[in-house]
Amino acid sequence: MAENDYAHNEVLVSTQWVADNLANTDDIRLVESNEDLLLYGTGHIPNAVHIDWVADLNDSIRRDYLNESQFAALLARNGIRNDTTVVFYGDKNNWWATYAFWVFKLFGHQDCRVMNGGRQKWIAEGRTLTKEKPSFPPADYKPFARADYKIRALRDQVLTHINAGHPLVDVRSPQEFSGELLHMPGSPQEGALRGGHIRGAESVPWNRAVNEDGTFKSADELRAIYEGEKGLLPDQDIIAYCRIGERSSHTWFVLTYLLGYPNVRNYDGSWTEWGNLVGVPIENPSRQA
Repeated sequence: MAENDYAHNEVLVSTQWVADNLANTDDIRLVESNEDLLLYGTGHIPNAVHIDWVADLNDSIRRDYLNESQFAALLARNGIRNDTTVVFYGDKNNWWATYAFWVFKLFGHQDCRVMNGGRQKWIAEGRTLTKEKPSFPPADYKPFARADYKIRALRDQVLTHINAGHPLVDVRSPQEFSGELLHMPGSPQEGALRGGHIRGAESVPWNRAVNEDGTFKSADELRAIYEGEKGLLPDQDIIAYCRIGERSSHTWFVLTYLLGYPNVRNYDGSWTEWGNLVGVPIENPSRQA
């Protein structure tokens, strides 16, 4: 387990913990979730199932997530019960692992954890990968109502939030924050008509929270960034956002579970929604005289 004095040490497991528990497929389910949807097929941790953030977690028509019955069916076919410990990991320093973690928490799944360091650390340590897809008996899963209001922010809630002067954390790159870039490099389909950031947002790129090996920085280092540099306080109502909600789910995880902030929401509409809205407050330093 993690030993960095996090608020919730139990949500992080080490690569060694995963290696020691590979055979416990009755109580533990490893879930790989990546930006690169083909990566799982090139090799994954033994007994890990693949949850596709596009096909499995999102509605195929509306820009929204699957509903309660679809979520229950997804977990059931992957052999996940309500009491299963689900351990997420993936590429991009666990961007999509924390995104899947966040979606699972929308539906109230109790025991969710993240493998610290993700695929990067597992592979760097020379640990076993396999191309064999595991198969588990279907499980019974009782769905809970999706609790969007607890950890998810929608656009009208964001507008109310900024009008009240509450803090927002923009976790994109400095170039996206300033308006120099309309989208993340390599993802033009996720751009917007306007560049910049939501009025009043603080820039804290998501990657400041991780070490070179993909593991999370210590609690003291994280507090120095979010509290020492940006002046955030644990009891504040905070919204994090990026472009589509994946990088901000990473920061949501850091603030909520590693630092223990109780009132953090992820705005998954993020800049692809806000930058295309008519009449909302935007700051664009790259266009200011």
